[in-house]
Amino acid sequence: MPVARWSLTELREAVLAQGLVAEISGTTLWRWLSQDARQPWRHRSWLFPRDPDFAQKAGRILDLYEGRWAGKPLGPHDSVLCADEKPSIQARRRRHPSRPPEPGRPMAVEHEYQRCGAWTYLAAWEVHRAQVLGRCERRNGIASFDRLIAQVMQQEPSRSARRVFWIVDNGSAHRGHPAIARLHAQWPTVRLVHTPVHASWLNQIEIYFSILQRKVLTPNEFTSLAAVKDRLLRFQVHYTTVAQPFQWTFTRRELAVLLAKLGREPRHVAA
Repeated sequence: MPVARWSLTELREAVLAQGLVAEISGTTLWRWLSQDARQPWRHRSWLFPRDPDFAQKAGRILDLYEGRWAGKPLGPHDSVLCADEKPSIQARRRRHPSRPPEPGRPMAVEHEYQRCGAWTYLAAWEVHRAQVLGRCERRNGIASFDRLIAQVMQQEPSRSARRVFWIVDNGSAHRGHPAIARLHAQWPTVRLVHTPVHASWLNQIEIYFSILQRKVLTPNEFTSLAAVKDRLLRFQVHYTTVAQPFQWTFTRRELAVLLAKLGREPRHVAA
């Protein structure tokens, strides 16, 4: 059959055409399928690790989440931050005002809208103290990211910290050894720690961005860029007052199991 995903009707017709059964109802077929261990009509996207030093790079980040670095516990004057950019946050002015929810009817949001510009939102999440600081920039880049670094490093606890570990991905504004050298020259206590390639899920700031998307930006209905900025910055203040550190349970042990399942020999998994 020239189909990638089967409907129940197509499955039933194929079963009958091949003579596997004389007759079968859609209900029975659905019950059998739902009880089976394999469900070939379902799929999910997947990306295999491509970084040859995946285990080593991921392990350093997992250690920081557990309060260790290079095999030693972090001190009270060490700080661990996760940072990234959330680009293209649009201000969408709806053609007609949204209708509030009523009994038996959800909120109605107009489909058509006018674009009123977009922000790049940069933020840093303090892993063990559950604090978030961010800013809105017109565009992404080295200058924008460096302004976020300065904003955070000029405030406590980062200003007085002995070491400030910044966990970041491999975006162009903070990629590789040039970024490490640039930031260390400006801020000697900064330690830039990169995630493996294609492993942003290891960066806890993505959890905050997910919360932000659900609670602040959905549905997207703003009259101006100023309104978007106002809500983003007010929400980070609100969230910091109620936030707790994320309950991160993925450790080096789970990392080794995951890499073994993928058929790779994990390197440098031991602490």
